[in-house]
Amino acid sequence: MMRTFLLALAWLVSQPLLAADPPVPAITTAANPYLPNAPSQSWIGITPTPYGPLLIQQAPPPPYRDYQMNRILKPEEKKRWLQMAMPMMANMMQMDAREAMNYFAVKLKAKPGLKFDEVVESMMLRANQVNLKFVGSNLMWKDFQAVLGDTGAPRVEVFSFCDIAIGRELLKIVPEMVVFLPCRIAVMEDADKNIWVLMLDWDVTWLDMAGKQMGITPELRKGALEIRDKMETVMRAGANGEL
Repeated sequence: MMRTFLLALAWLVSQPLLAADPPVPAITTAANPYLPNAPSQSWIGITPTPYGPLLIQQAPPPPYRDYQMNRILKPEEKKRWLQMAMPMMANMMQMDAREAMNYFAVKLKAKPGLKFDEVVESMMLRANQVNLKFVGSNLMWKDFQAVLGDTGAPRVEVFSFCDIAIGRELLKIVPEMVVFLPCRIAVMEDADKNIWVLMLDWDVTWLDMAGKQMGITPELRKGALEIRDKMETVMRAGANGEL
């Protein structure tokens, strides 16, 4: 499902370019009765949709400088965008929260007999081997005990990793990507004391539909795929107790 979600997202963000043959004339800057705070740039305009008028990119944006932050989206702009996106997802979201969140995660069950610390040790060794820098951890279960007095909660720890070179290139193109960084892998006991290794499903195959349409260079696309592969390699090493 996560792959389908990302493909749908890619379809949405690529709509302006899919519709750009023949080229769309420049949009005038007349007042917008639906989104009065919408930007006046000629490359963004209001497009009628079955879900109401929507602010959609009409042409390639002006060139950006490295690390140039994008404009602040107004609440009504986000609302309109979601009104268009959510009906497309309706058939895929007819499930409860537990089941829906399951689709957003990649998870591996550790081999029987492996101890929690052995899983973590294997992950750290493999991260070093594939040049993923360990940049921090969150020992959540200790806070459960110290702050909440919860001594019955299972052990859960979250580890952060980063590929410095690729991270820098991502932020040059899209500074807002910082909200997804660094990449994280969680190690967690479940209710039956089984140990799991989990991460957000960074399925980046949807980039095949975007390519240069999103300003992503072939080199950056290759790097993003490499990061996903490295993270999964680290997960598998932990789950298998590989040294």
